[in-house]
Amino acid sequence: MHPSSFDKMAAFRRDYLSGRENEALTILDLGSQDINGSYRPLFEGKAWRYLGIDMAAGENVDIVLADPYAWHELEPSSADVLISGQTFEHTEYFWLTMQQIARVLKPNAICCILAPSSGPEHQYPVDCWRVYPDGFRAVARYAGLETVECWTQWQDLPQYDEESNKWHDSVLVARKPAT
Repeated sequence: MHPSSFDKMAAFRRDYLSGRENEALTILDLGSQDINGSYRPLFEGKAWRYLGIDMAAGENVDIVLADPYAWHELEPSSADVLISGQTFEHTEYFWLTMQQIARVLKPNAICCILAPSSGPEHQYPVDCWRVYPDGFRAVARYAGLETVECWTQWQDLPQYDEESNKWHDSVLVARKPAT
């Protein structure tokens, strides 16, 4: 994971979860396998229950999904928060995955999804997509989620090197409606 991705997720935690450290939140991290970093340090401890979910067993994976488009391992309306970074570009039909995200979120629960808007091909095992804000808003709407915030880091930022800046990540924060 590149440093700007970690920092964007840290900003989500600060902006949307500050003051909720004593609540018993279930936080799912989709695409959690620790290949080159993890969001776990941002969400572990306190009263929170962090669960890493991925398609393959490995470091930082608590639940292995048999099917990226049918999460039988997870109950409906079971998560308070779902995070995912640098996963959607490797998911062939990410709009179907977004439906599963909506299914497992509790009413009023929130998700934060990061995906690159640019950068070179990096197959793991496939690399299918780059996502812009309109695409994130559309897939959220498709899954019945309300967009709270959606943007892309279009400019290179001086605090990051080229390896981090080249991805120009898009960020979606979306909420499952109460009903």
